[in-house]
This record gives sequence, C-alpha cells and structure tokens, in this order.
Amino acid sequence: MSDQRPQATATVQVDNERCIVTRWDFAPGAETGWHRHGHDYVVVPLSAGVMRLETPDGEREVSLTAGVSYSRTEGTEHNVINAGDASFAFVEVEMKVPASSET
Repeated sequence: MSDQRPQATATVQVDNERCIVTRWDFAPGAETGWHRHGHDYVVVPLSAGVMRLETPDGEREVSLTAGVSYSRTEGTEHNVINAGDASFAFVEVEMKVPASSET
C-alpha cells in the first residue's frame, strides 16, 4: 500500500440487520486500503475498469465489466486499487445473515 494513493470513496447506502450495501467510487489510482471482509459479499460493477488486487498471496489485475457480478467469502483480505486511466464504481453487498441450510 502506498501513502501516495488517494482513497476510494465508500458511501453506505443500506446497513440493517441483514446486509450492508456500499457504493465504492475509484478515481484513477485510488485504493481501499488493506482490509479483511467480515461477511460473504457480492460486487456489482456499475462501470468497466481494471482493478489491481494486492493480496497476502501477491498481486493480480482483474477486469470489471459493467453489470457482471461476482462473489467472495468472508475472510477475503486485500487492497483494491484502480489500475486504469478512468474512474470506475461498484456496489458491494455484504450479507450479515449466513446462508441458510434450507432444503
């Protein structure tokens, strides 16, 4: 993590007993800072972009496609950086309620 990078902007839209919904806006070069997810979550990209993920296992780049969602599990640790030349945004939905074992 670099002290020279701007911070991505997090705007919490919903925070209730079931979920947390946060919009993340990244200017070019902006980062979230290192963090560990306390819940399973889904990311819904609002625009295309290129993320650099700094993880305990190293770095990698991932392309975002507007409207193409992905999910990750509780415990994911990383720093997310906008590695592109344009701004991008996504909505992150964290699920406070664990998946049920309904049959």
